[in-house]
Amino acid sequence: MDKFLTAAIEEARKGLAEGGIPIGSVLVIDGEIVGRGHNQRVQKGSAILHAEMDCFENAGRIKAKDYQRATLYSTLSPCDMCSGTALLYGIPKIIIGENQTFQGPEEYVRSRGVTVEVVDNQECKQLMEAFIKAKPELWNEDIGE
Repeated sequence: MDKFLTAAIEEARKGLAEGGIPIGSVLVIDGEIVGRGHNQRVQKGSAILHAEMDCFENAGRIKAKDYQRATLYSTLSPCDMCSGTALLYGIPKIIIGENQTFQGPEEYVRSRGVTVEVVDNQECKQLMEAFIKAKPELWNEDIGE
């Protein structure tokens, strides 16, 4: 398995262990992880700290030309907010662990010139399926339903 997706899964597991939603993300530039994060809406009482947003925050300020060489990895298809942030910063590639339990605006992101790859990782899918079954109310809150 891709070492960067593995790092994103580690972040998802960390979030679950903290009592949060098991979604993880890493930002990679030139073969190095420059930011990593996991969904922390529960842990921090946040309205916006999805895994990708936490990852961007932890990466800190990055120059536009560096974002333009980046790849965003996420265990789950990024939502509108997280996809919008990737578009805002011109990230050219997003690798998604799975999009069966939730699918963000992947076609729109592709229409904006971003390469979007869904790898259909079973571990990512199992983490989300188990979580959604155990805590459906929390999951619905996270996706705005």
